[in-house]
Amino acid sequence: MRQFVFVIAVLLCAAGTRGQTTSSTPAYETVSYTSGKLRIEAYLYRPEGKGPFPIVIYNHGSRPGNERAERPFTFVGKMLAAQGYLVLVPERRGYGKSDGMPFSEEIGNDHGPRFINRQQQEADDVIAAAEFAKTLPEADASRIAVMGWSFGGIVSVFAASRSSAFRVVVDQAGGALSWDVSPSLQSALREAAGKIRVPLLGMVAENDRTTESVKVAVAEAKKHGTQAKLVIYPVFKPHENQNGIAPGHAIFSAEGAALWQSDLLEFLKSEMPAPN
Repeated sequence: MRQFVFVIAVLLCAAGTRGQTTSSTPAYETVSYTSGKLRIEAYLYRPEGKGPFPIVIYNHGSRPGNERAERPFTFVGKMLAAQGYLVLVPERRGYGKSDGMPFSEEIGNDHGPRFINRQQQEADDVIAAAEFAKTLPEADASRIAVMGWSFGGIVSVFAASRSSAFRVVVDQAGGALSWDVSPSLQSALREAAGKIRVPLLGMVAENDRTTESVKVAVAEAKKHGTQAKLVIYPVFKPHENQNGIAPGHAIFSAEGAALWQSDLLEFLKSEMPAPN
């Protein structure tokens, strides 16, 4: 039986989803790549066939207290691999078996320059992930999407603003949990979004802590001539207690995936179609 463990990926208190497969063959392969002096762990999901396949790099959120638990986000990897995408899910630095200090230990509750600097360092890791993905024999190195949830949405925007490796960007509630307490994030995310020159899809639930972070990213991209789309979902009520976290933030977990899957796939297929 396939089983999903539901947890939230958030900026200050988040998690991932560990999926199981009915097949004796694992849904993914655990790999690693280098980013500067760090070795980053990642999970690779391969579609059926020989390719070449377009690539999706998925970036997770934070999970204080559980940083070293491995979270392959099987619901995302299998969803996209089934549609013909080669999917790479990195563990952020300090998470899983990746080198580096966990975010909660290095940054804690800081929301100023140190907070932004750490995010930019993690954007370096995302850019390194793209370079690694290009070396895979079944990969179409010219077509790479970057996407992420919560903190992962922020670093996806940052990475796309600094590298020409990416064809499209998907921001799922990036910064929604810290926007109102971090003027540094407001400034940095606005600046980064204004530098993106590839299609951007912003997604957020109406009852997240705020929708403003995603709205601003989309608006700033449009302001500079970039194709960008905003999708705001109706109120989402997860089955589990969120311990004070905005319930709408959980829409991008496995439990809410059915609500946004079609929008994501439509966007990817229109901008970066996979082989039939």
